[in-house]
Amino acid sequence: MTSITRKLEFDAGHRIPDHRSQCRNLHGHRYVLEITLEGEVIAAPGQSDNGMVMDFSEIKSIARKHIIDQWDHAFLVFKGDTAVVDFLESLENHKTVIIDSIPTAENLAHLAFDTLAPHYARQFGGSLRLSRIRLYETPNCWVDVLA
Repeated sequence: MTSITRKLEFDAGHRIPDHRSQCRNLHGHRYVLEITLEGEVIAAPGQSDNGMVMDFSEIKSIARKHIIDQWDHAFLVFKGDTAVVDFLESLENHKTVIIDSIPTAENLAHLAFDTLAPHYARQFGGSLRLSRIRLYETPNCWVDVLA
Protein backbone atom coordinates (compact mmCIF):
# COMPACT_ATOMS: atom_id res chain seq x y z
CA MET A 1 0.00 0.00 0.00
CA THR A 2 1.28 3.47 -0.90
CA SER A 3 0.00 6.86 0.26
CA ILE A 4 0.10 10.09 -1.75
CA THR A 5 -0.85 13.63 -0.74
CA ARG A 6 -2.00 16.63 -2.75
CA LYS A 7 -2.10 20.13 -1.22
CA LEU A 8 -4.58 22.83 -2.28
CA GLU A 9 -5.21 26.32 -0.92
CA PHE A 10 -8.26 28.54 -0.73
CA ASP A 11 -9.44 31.69 1.02
CA ALA A 12 -12.67 31.79 3.01
CA GLY A 13 -14.37 33.70 5.78
CA HIS A 14 -16.21 32.40 8.81
CA ARG A 15 -17.04 33.13 12.41
CA ILE A 16 -17.41 31.01 15.52
CA PRO A 17 -20.50 32.52 17.14
CA ASP A 18 -19.97 31.09 20.65
CA HIS A 19 -16.22 31.76 20.83
CA ARG A 20 -15.15 33.81 23.84
CA SER A 21 -12.45 35.68 21.93
CA GLN A 22 -11.91 37.34 18.54
CA CYS A 23 -13.06 34.36 16.48
CA ARG A 24 -16.66 35.32 17.23
CA ASN A 25 -16.14 38.22 14.77
CA LEU A 26 -16.39 37.90 11.00
CA HIS A 27 -12.90 37.10 9.67
CA GLY A 28 -11.09 35.03 7.09
CA HIS A 29 -8.25 32.59 6.59
CA ARG A 30 -5.92 31.28 3.91
CA TYR A 31 -6.81 27.61 4.34
CA VAL A 32 -4.58 24.78 3.17
CA LEU A 33 -6.19 21.42 2.46
CA GLU A 34 -4.07 18.28 2.23
CA ILE A 35 -5.70 15.20 0.76
CA THR A 36 -3.98 11.86 1.43
CA LEU A 37 -5.02 8.76 -0.49
CA GLU A 38 -3.94 5.16 -0.08
CA GLY A 39 -3.83 2.59 -2.82
CA GLU A 40 -1.69 0.29 -4.89
CA VAL A 41 0.69 1.62 -7.50
CA ILE A 42 -0.91 1.08 -10.89
CA ALA A 43 0.91 -1.30 -13.20
CA ALA A 44 -0.57 -0.52 -16.62
CA PRO A 45 2.15 -0.15 -19.25
CA GLY A 46 1.25 2.42 -21.86
CA GLN A 47 -1.38 4.09 -19.68
CA SER A 48 -1.00 7.68 -18.49
CA ASP A 49 -1.19 6.71 -14.81
CA ASN A 50 1.24 3.77 -15.03
CA GLY A 51 3.44 3.76 -11.92
CA MET A 52 1.11 6.03 -9.92
CA VAL A 53 -1.46 5.55 -7.18
CA MET A 54 -3.51 8.30 -8.82
CA ASP A 55 -2.53 11.22 -11.02
CA PHE A 56 -2.06 14.29 -8.80
CA SER A 57 -4.00 16.39 -11.32
CA GLU A 58 -7.02 14.09 -10.91
CA ILE A 59 -6.85 14.44 -7.10
CA LYS A 60 -6.91 18.21 -7.60
CA SER A 61 -9.75 18.07 -10.12
CA ILE A 62 -12.03 16.11 -7.79
CA ALA A 63 -11.24 18.34 -4.79
CA ARG A 64 -11.78 21.51 -6.80
CA LYS A 65 -15.14 20.32 -8.11
CA HIS A 66 -16.54 19.25 -4.74
CA ILE A 67 -14.87 21.54 -2.16
CA ILE A 68 -12.43 24.20 -3.36
CA ASP A 69 -14.59 25.86 -6.02
CA GLN A 70 -17.51 26.12 -3.57
CA TRP A 71 -15.53 27.33 -0.56
CA ASP A 72 -12.90 29.58 -2.17
CA HIS A 73 -13.64 33.27 -1.55
CA ALA A 74 -16.91 32.35 0.16
CA PHE A 75 -18.19 32.99 3.64
CA LEU A 76 -18.80 29.68 5.43
CA VAL A 77 -21.63 30.18 7.89
CA PHE A 78 -23.52 27.94 10.33
CA LYS A 79 -27.22 27.77 9.40
CA GLY A 80 -28.09 28.46 13.05
CA ASP A 81 -26.20 31.77 13.00
CA THR A 82 -29.36 33.41 11.68
CA ALA A 83 -28.39 37.08 12.01
CA VAL A 84 -25.25 36.48 9.92
CA VAL A 85 -27.09 34.26 7.44
CA ASP A 86 -29.70 37.01 6.97
CA PHE A 87 -27.00 39.67 6.59
CA LEU A 88 -25.03 37.67 4.03
CA GLU A 89 -28.16 36.81 2.05
CA SER A 90 -28.94 40.54 1.87
CA LEU A 91 -25.68 41.14 -0.02
CA GLU A 92 -26.26 40.94 -3.75
CA ASN A 93 -24.17 38.26 -5.49
CA HIS A 94 -22.34 37.36 -2.28
CA LYS A 95 -20.76 33.89 -2.21
CA THR A 96 -22.14 32.30 0.93
CA VAL A 97 -22.01 28.61 1.89
CA ILE A 98 -24.48 27.68 4.62
CA ILE A 99 -23.46 24.54 6.51
CA ASP A 100 -25.12 22.39 9.18
CA SER A 101 -22.40 22.89 11.81
CA ILE A 102 -20.34 25.73 13.25
CA PRO A 103 -17.50 26.33 10.75
CA THR A 104 -14.60 25.44 13.03
CA ALA A 105 -11.53 23.92 11.41
CA GLU A 106 -12.55 20.58 12.93
CA ASN A 107 -16.05 20.66 11.44
CA LEU A 108 -14.82 21.87 8.06
CA ALA A 109 -12.21 19.11 7.92
CA HIS A 110 -14.88 16.48 8.68
CA LEU A 111 -17.19 18.00 6.06
CA ALA A 112 -14.38 17.90 3.48
CA PHE A 113 -13.57 14.28 4.36
CA ASP A 114 -17.19 13.14 4.20
CA THR A 115 -17.72 14.97 0.90
CA LEU A 116 -14.56 13.76 -0.83
CA ALA A 117 -14.23 10.16 0.40
CA PRO A 118 -16.90 8.66 -1.87
CA HIS A 119 -15.53 10.43 -4.95
CA TYR A 120 -12.04 9.02 -4.48
CA ALA A 121 -13.37 5.58 -3.50
CA ARG A 122 -15.13 5.34 -6.88
CA GLN A 123 -11.77 5.55 -8.64
CA PHE A 124 -10.14 2.28 -9.70
CA GLY A 125 -12.98 0.04 -8.55
CA GLY A 126 -12.70 1.00 -4.89
CA SER A 127 -9.03 0.06 -4.45
CA LEU A 128 -8.25 3.68 -3.62
CA ARG A 129 -9.31 5.27 -0.33
CA LEU A 130 -9.13 8.64 1.31
CA SER A 131 -7.05 8.07 4.43
CA ARG A 132 -6.57 11.61 5.75
CA ILE A 133 -7.72 15.17 5.37
CA ARG A 134 -5.50 17.78 6.94
CA LEU A 135 -6.92 21.29 7.06
CA TYR A 136 -4.68 24.18 8.08
CA GLU A 137 -6.57 27.18 9.38
CA THR A 138 -3.29 29.04 9.92
CA PRO A 139 0.31 27.96 9.27
CA ASN A 140 0.53 26.88 12.94
CA CYS A 141 -2.92 25.36 13.49
CA TRP A 142 -4.41 22.36 11.69
CA VAL A 143 -6.83 19.48 12.04
CA ASP A 144 -6.41 15.87 10.88
CA VAL A 145 -9.38 13.67 10.06
CA LEU A 146 -8.33 10.05 9.62
CA ALA A 147 -10.20 7.17 8.00
